[in-house]
Amino acid sequence: MPQSSVSYIIIEALYNKKGIMSSAHVITIMEILRVEHLTKEYGSGSTLVKALDDVSFSVERGEFLAIIGPSGSGKSTLIHTLGGVDRPTSGKVFMDGQDVYAQDEENLAIFRRRYVGLVYQFYNLIPVLNVVENITLPVLMDGRKVNEERLEELLDILKLQDRRENLPNQLSGGQQQRVSIGRALMNAPAVVLADEPTGNLDSKNSQEIVNLLKYSNTRFNQTLIVITHDESIALQADRIIAIEDGRIVKDDRIRIKA
Repeated sequence: MPQSSVSYIIIEALYNKKGIMSSAHVITIMEILRVEHLTKEYGSGSTLVKALDDVSFSVERGEFLAIIGPSGSGKSTLIHTLGGVDRPTSGKVFMDGQDVYAQDEENLAIFRRRYVGLVYQFYNLIPVLNVVENITLPVLMDGRKVNEERLEELLDILKLQDRRENLPNQLSGGQQQRVSIGRALMNAPAVVLADEPTGNLDSKNSQEIVNLLKYSNTRFNQTLIVITHDESIALQADRIIAIEDGRIVKDDRIRIKA
């Protein structure tokens, strides 16, 4: 995938009490993801459903974005479309300067393995594979050698060193979700997409999972996009997008990324 990406600059100015500009500096913003007029339709005629309706936005490299909205609003459809899982009816998705859906199915599968990390609510672990095998599965499917240093770092971060040989049914829900996060991070993706990653967990485990995702966001400068119904999780993001009936109804920046 080309490493070119769109960048733009803003000038942040500081003013004194008299309204005179005292200093200014330029901030360069690197765009990792851009969505243009994205539409996704299911059915036809009287049964036509627009899951996404002319959605456009962009995301900075290293940004933590939360997407919120009621059930059926199109959140999951959006994240699957961003991740190369579900082709849009119309519109474009650009990641790191590349038109995602201009690729054929074979290259799209490679794109998903190498450049996107997906974390699901229901873990989606392979029951007959242990922790290490589940985490390294995307690398092995790609026919590449496992980066042992990265694997050991992830096992340490995820607190799974003493569980590395365990099967999924020998793990708690929180531990299974940590494995799923490890799998998503193993290929060092440009973007991590998490669809209700805490939906099956209690509040303590939920915050632990969010902390791990936030750590990956800062430690590896990975762009993080999280779908959530939990307002307390959304408020930890840099930015919140609200979706209703397949359309963006609100886009608020909570904090500027340092």
